[in-house]
Amino acid sequence: MAPLDIQDFVRLVPRVKEAPEHVMWLSYDAEADTLYVNFKKPSPATDSELADDDVIVRYENDQVVGVTILRASQR
Repeated sequence: MAPLDIQDFVRLVPRVKEAPEHVMWLSYDAEADTLYVNFKKPSPATDSELADDDVIVRYENDQVVGVTILRASQR
């Protein structure tokens, strides 16, 4: 396992501050190579759309509740 670089996590702070609820949960599925980012727990989606670069944006009504990033290790 590579050494942990704390600065990589510190650089996330501006993104968390920009999140819809200023909260973010991350989950990575290595087998599927997919990163799940949720701005709300639970985050049941009522709709979703496939954006550019294999990113799925999930909505609950008109509010973005999360994104799913496919092929995450290729980013």
